[in-house]
Amino acid sequence: MHAGWRHALGQRWRRWVQPSLLRRLLLAQVSVVGLLWACIVGLFLHDSNRFPELVRYDSLFACIITAARNLADSPDRQQATLRAFDMALLETSGDFTSDEDKAPVMQVWQRGRLIYNSSASVPPIINQTIGKVEIIRLGERSLRARTMVSPVLDTRVMLAEPKFLRLYFNADDRSYYFLPLLISLPFLVFPAWLAVLLALRPWRQVTRETAERGPADLTPLSFEPQHKELRPMVRSINGLLRSVRDRGVRERGLIADAANELQTPLEAMRVNVEALRAQTNDEGQRELMANLLRSNDRATRLVGQLQQLMRSDEVPQNALPEALALDVLARERIALLGPLAQARGVKFDFAVDDEGSVPVFGERESLISMVSNLVENAVKYSPGGGTVSVRVGRDGARAVLRVADQGPGIPPALRERVFDRFFRNPDQTQSGSGLGLAIVKSVLDRHHGQIILEAGEDGRGLLATVWLPLSAG
Repeated sequence: MHAGWRHALGQRWRRWVQPSLLRRLLLAQVSVVGLLWACIVGLFLHDSNRFPELVRYDSLFACIITAARNLADSPDRQQATLRAFDMALLETSGDFTSDEDKAPVMQVWQRGRLIYNSSASVPPIINQTIGKVEIIRLGERSLRARTMVSPVLDTRVMLAEPKFLRLYFNADDRSYYFLPLLISLPFLVFPAWLAVLLALRPWRQVTRETAERGPADLTPLSFEPQHKELRPMVRSINGLLRSVRDRGVRERGLIADAANELQTPLEAMRVNVEALRAQTNDEGQRELMANLLRSNDRATRLVGQLQQLMRSDEVPQNALPEALALDVLARERIALLGPLAQARGVKFDFAVDDEGSVPVFGERESLISMVSNLVENAVKYSPGGGTVSVRVGRDGARAVLRVADQGPGIPPALRERVFDRFFRNPDQTQSGSGLGLAIVKSVLDRHHGQIILEAGEDGRGLLATVWLPLSAG
């Protein structure tokens, strides 16, 4: 259970750390909002420091000292006046009646005796240097204190305020404006995410159309965005598809022309060699001419496979898909390849696993070429006296064709590479062009099919299994 939980957590983490355009745009919006808030906080701090601290007003000290000195002979009036000064300080610094720790402190001495203390909780504060602002720590509180002295009657006035009094005051004064913004900030994330998600909808439409295409579909994208940011990308993709399609057409045309040009001299060479062979009785010369004919057959087969490959790569304009019976196609190909199998001493074992036909939908010539190459390869690589097994059936919603031989097979490491054009097993002794399975794979890609190569029964030979979608009809 713990392992599964860790695995799920690891998958989520890997998905999160993957680069995401949606996340990048969302973070950009959040960063802009954060930068805006940082600017607001900076202005707020600047505004809080724009006015001098209370303890730096020399005129305030002078007024308090003058009042204390002039009313020294009338203690009651002196106390009332100092109390009025204290209330004025509280009023100018904010309403701190409910929080005494944030209220400014005023202490007055005369003739060495403390005559007024605005806060009973604050002990007498003695500055080390007269006229200088000092940080005084009283437990967990930090006060900025300053003391001024008058030589007349030895009058001493100390004013102290909390270290961040101005910041507290500005925050309290502007909370009416900042508090709604601060509360609404988390709720801005979802609208921002939704806006980015909707803005990326055209990108997802392009991605969806591209993903739904087959490997042979090089037509331009049908989606034509009106957005100026997306239009250049779609035009570039369509331009690339057009270039690849045109290049493929030129290559196929070149190979098809070359194959057609080779057919005539090969046929002429075969006719001439057969004529010469018929006119001589010398066994040595007849053997040489037999070798020439075998080479001619290989070259002719290569030309034929090149033509098949070109036809399998392109979609002929006059070739319309149609409903076909896969079992009938296989039976016809086996009948046509019967002479070849008989000449090599190979038997066919053909069966249809289901009652009735196995319908598929596709281009007749392409599917014939696919079945022919599979069966012909099986006959070619089977030993004399061997058997080629051909089975046709259904597997759910797919048609299945299985062709098995008793030949040398293909090593597992090469079973993917044999679908490459002109690739042949280096240990193979049979002659060939390396195009047969490439043609099969090309046809299956166009028909949304699949092929898997495995070892045959008891590990002998090769089993080729082909799946094609069943025809709806």
